[in-house]
Amino acid sequence: MADRLLLRHHRLSALGQAEDFDDEPINPGDPLPILPGHHSAGRLERLLRAGVFAITAELSPPDSARAEDVYARARIFNGYVDGINATDGSGANCHMSSVGVCALLTRLGYAPVMQISCRDRNRIAIQGDVLGAAAMGVNNLLCLTGDGVAVGDHPAAKPVFDLDSVALLGIVRAMREQARFESGRALTTPPKVFLGSAANPFAPPLDFQVARLAKKAQAGAEFVQTQYCFDVPRLKRFMQQACDAGLDERLFTLVGIGPLASARAAEWMRTHVPGVHIPDAVIDRLRRARGKGAAKAEGKRICIDILERVREMPGVSGVHFMAYRQEEAVAEIIDRSRALDGRIPWYPGRDRRSGPAPNVESPTELQQEVLA
Repeated sequence: MADRLLLRHHRLSALGQAEDFDDEPINPGDPLPILPGHHSAGRLERLLRAGVFAITAELSPPDSARAEDVYARARIFNGYVDGINATDGSGANCHMSSVGVCALLTRLGYAPVMQISCRDRNRIAIQGDVLGAAAMGVNNLLCLTGDGVAVGDHPAAKPVFDLDSVALLGIVRAMREQARFESGRALTTPPKVFLGSAANPFAPPLDFQVARLAKKAQAGAEFVQTQYCFDVPRLKRFMQQACDAGLDERLFTLVGIGPLASARAAEWMRTHVPGVHIPDAVIDRLRRARGKGAAKAEGKRICIDILERVREMPGVSGVHFMAYRQEEAVAEIIDRSRALDGRIPWYPGRDRRSGPAPNVESPTELQQEVLA
């Protein structure tokens, strides 16, 4: 599956090296050339096809019309992630739109993964959003069916669900490869995007989830981000079945992970967040943590343990962080797990420097020095 492309590294800090490709654009952050067999000009696709263990993270969109609120949240991930997911009404709750967040992120050269939910818009609106996103420089799309409105903060809203994720993948793939709308009308410039979807290895029955994943691959998905993983043995069974079906040769799988703040928070997630499975043993481990901040520290350790075990699992190409209200913990977890193998993913401002690298302890400290 991996298309082993040579990465060029240069020293950037005492801790790691900045990864670059041999055909880097002159202006940092500009699109990369699209290689044969690739579909986008984005770094995420390049890294995954090069066999690099990739890391993405979810940006919690603000309840705000202020651009700096988006940038402040994105800067938390500087030097740590290869892509930033812009959610689309996650949990059927209203926030700044994924198109709006992506428009802001691409201005600075970030690599967003734009989520598209079928819940709120019909196929006419969604196809228009795909074209607009591609024109703004969005290289990665995550196609989702979407949670029902009953679980969100606007239960009286009218759901659309003109499509589901499989149908949406097929439509966008046709836009990209056949340069046409779903109606058959021609596109003058097709969207060059890397297509993804979601998977839930933890929702029974397991056979159905593997079959559903195969349908998504057939429809056009090239990568998937999974639901939170708190049950590694169950994930291992799922990945084994997926590999047996040859899906590891067709899809890059990024396993969803994130720190739990407390036993109470874990119980709430297990009860109220659709599709989340948290074993009793994990909650008991959090409950046994005593003292101020002990449960949150234990939640980080659990996340690190899961990341280290998942990283060695056949068929896994990376991880996807979902750390709602704990985004600052992502950097610590990545540093402690050494998941980046010393590399420093590109971020705006990373290359605005000359001379010897400073003696810094982490990419976070480096970004503060570079962007000062």
